[in-house]
Amino acid sequence: MRTKTDAAKMVALLKEAYPVEICSLDYADAWQLLVAVRLSAQCTDARVNQITPVLFARYPTLQALADAPLDEIEGIIRSCGFYHSKAKDLKATAQILCEKYEGLVPKTMEELLALPGVGRKSANLILGDVYHVPGVVIADTHCIRISNRLGFLASKDPLKVENALRKALPAEESNDFCHRLVLHGRAVCTARTAHCSRCVLDALCPKKGVKQAD
Repeated sequence: MRTKTDAAKMVALLKEAYPVEICSLDYADAWQLLVAVRLSAQCTDARVNQITPVLFARYPTLQALADAPLDEIEGIIRSCGFYHSKAKDLKATAQILCEKYEGLVPKTMEELLALPGVGRKSANLILGDVYHVPGVVIADTHCIRISNRLGFLASKDPLKVENALRKALPAEESNDFCHRLVLHGRAVCTARTAHCSRCVLDALCPKKGVKQAD
């Protein structure tokens, strides 16, 4: 396990390397982010960002999405994979948000997890990026891989990763830290190879030179 001092150093180094932390999904408001993150399951963010402009142009409001024919939604999102289940979840979620929440995305983990197709990663993304809740950890594949390599824990369980990082990281930095791990995981600490020679965290990493996905 890493200490809070270690974590604070990592936060500072990643801030310097990636001064602008961003969510890789394009969206204009909370419900659009909820849609985009559902589409991103087993699909690249780049592909989702090609699909959502078409989807949101066709259905510019939650009510329009709630009223949309299922087969039309499926046709638009087909290329992101698992489009039958995703379309069903999107339509059902839109209906729930319109009927129960007056078109607003709820602000609690419990309410978000009750929506069709929403897991902890999706819920944490909404809580952190939209509602700026402190202490949020988005345990995606990059976060899980790099957290293990950095020695925060030895587990691929997303909830265990979430809890370990929440304990170690400053609450006000955790959400941005996770976004920076995505940028770092794509550019440097990739699944196939850890490019340690150009890693800003190299001096703090106990698992240098990893060549295969772990």
